[in-house]
Amino acid sequence: MTLRLTDEEHEALRERASLDGISMQEAARCAVREYVASRDRRDRIDAAAVLVMKRHGEALRRLGE
Repeated sequence: MTLRLTDEEHEALRERASLDGISMQEAARCAVREYVASRDRRDRIDAAAVLVMKRHGEALRRLGE
């Protein structure tokens, strides 16, 4: 995989990685891990909400009245 960044993104990544004492590659890999984990959490929350609605939809509807 090749990651293409704008000049501004490249410079921001270089500066941030330098401040953190890590390589640009490690900073990018960390960002990917955080992105994937965030999406996984969102998927689990969405699935839980669907389950709650299936099991308790009528009660939630009545509470909303």
